[in-house]
Amino acid sequence: MLVNGCSGDTKKGAAGAGAPVLVAQAVVTNVPVQINPPPVGHVTPYSTVTIRPQIGGIISEVHFQQGQEVKQGDFLFTIDPRPMQAALAHDKAQLENAEIQFNREQKLFDQKLISQDEYDTSRATRDTLAATVQTDELNLSFTEIRSPIDGVAGALQFYQGNVVKAPDDTLVTLNQIHPIYVQFGVPEQYLPEIQHERQNKSLPVAAMFQGLNGPPPQGELTFIDNTVDPSTGMIQLRATFPNERSRLWPGQFVTAVLTLSELTNAVVVPSSAVQTGQNGEYLYVVKPDQTAEERPVTIGLTYQGLTVVQKGLQAGEIVVTDGQLRLTPGAKLDIRSANTSTNAP
Repeated sequence: MLVNGCSGDTKKGAAGAGAPVLVAQAVVTNVPVQINPPPVGHVTPYSTVTIRPQIGGIISEVHFQQGQEVKQGDFLFTIDPRPMQAALAHDKAQLENAEIQFNREQKLFDQKLISQDEYDTSRATRDTLAATVQTDELNLSFTEIRSPIDGVAGALQFYQGNVVKAPDDTLVTLNQIHPIYVQFGVPEQYLPEIQHERQNKSLPVAAMFQGLNGPPPQGELTFIDNTVDPSTGMIQLRATFPNERSRLWPGQFVTAVLTLSELTNAVVVPSSAVQTGQNGEYLYVVKPDQTAEERPVTIGLTYQGLTVVQKGLQAGEIVVTDGQLRLTPGAKLDIRSANTSTNAP
């Protein structure tokens, strides 16, 4: 934890004696190694299904509301079944008659009273009508349209009473959002490290977006495209999110935070403490006598307002985080709290 300011005794001893500054203590912590800056991606459905009728007819009933979540097997539409029922009844009667006729012909054939040709014709007629009845039964089942997936229904394209034609008309589109994908691109320079880290463990991805409340949704990298785009030098990645609370929505833009590894026991300071001069980065370190020491450092990655100091600073040392413009090496310091610092001249 980084603490601004210092103890009351220290503050009192230096008050009014030098340049007003804010300070923080360098601490040791673990820092995730992430692609920086994190890429912008977009949310895509896990799957998309376009519902089309397999037979034509009049929609007699719609069983769901637009935008509603539906489960696999739920009724979506009913197409008026009466024409199919009538056709099935007619063809069943025809088949029954053909069965009777075939049985009669078979007895006559066994008695050698009819020719092989007449027998074959009777059998073919029976078999054709049996196939017709099967087709009628299948068509009748097509009058009940059910959801093939768990998903969210989009806008209705046809309503109760509309006549639809098969298979051209689109009735509704379903998007599966549990789970859901986030697709994003990263520069190709990160590809070797991503591939190396992914061999040993799963790589977590967080999705950040405008208006986010609470912790960001968490997912896992599940796909690396097989081609780098030669025009942009980017490779497309995809992460899968459980999305239990439906916080991610198809088409939404998000910031994809991909964590590659973790830097352990790193010395970190607030990024505002790091200054850049002609000879590189440096910090102002608070010496025990409340004076400023300008110290060159080697810095590493940054994370959520913190910067890793790879060389030049020890954990526990105090650094100046605000007010550096007033300082020179050896300058006396007036260490302020955050509240008084904002009003410092």
